[in-house]
Amino acid sequence: MNFLLQFSRLIDRLTEQVGRATLWLVLVAVIISASNAIVRKAFSVSSNAFLEIQWYLFAAMFLLASGYTMLRQGHVKIDVILGRFSKRTQIKVEIFGIVVFLMPFVVLVIDLALPLVIQAYHSGEMSENAGGLVRWPVYALLPIGFTLLGLQGISELIKRVGFLKGLCADPSQPVQTKTAEEELADEIRKHEVAPEVVHRVEDAVDMVADQTREGARK
Repeated sequence: MNFLLQFSRLIDRLTEQVGRATLWLVLVAVIISASNAIVRKAFSVSSNAFLEIQWYLFAAMFLLASGYTMLRQGHVKIDVILGRFSKRTQIKVEIFGIVVFLMPFVVLVIDLALPLVIQAYHSGEMSENAGGLVRWPVYALLPIGFTLLGLQGISELIKRVGFLKGLCADPSQPVQTKTAEEELADEIRKHEVAPEVVHRVEDAVDMVADQTREGARK
């Protein structure tokens, strides 16, 4: 069990590194989105490639950070009934969910997605939109993201078994305290980026969020 817990910590470190690297995709997406919006409004010029790269980046953020979200206990849990039971019972139910639902689903998605990625790579499949991008890289995000999610699922399973054996702390306690944008701002500050850049990123994030909400209302 001690070896498995060490293996779990190794997976957690990998997931943490991938998650923190993925945070920078938020900055890239914000810059591209803001630049595209400014150029479109100011010069009435747009590009399908710029639009599609935003979708690709969103897919990358969502899929590559799925394991990181699980590590931070950020996935939505509906525990109206489960919350009434003891912690050990809750952990046992989570173990059941990981083994019976999560892991088979991860294997199924990877099995179905890999042939599509290989086919798109060999055929050189391109977007149907004029000036669009090649498709296989965004297809590849699906098996890669679910592989990372599956690895983190194994880690969470090990930690929960370890908790039942009294070998580790409660792994179900959420540790996420900041949004992705707030974590990105912290990462930028750590790299000694000028404060005005941080402010511009925060302003751009707010602008994109407002545009998204306005689009949703329409």
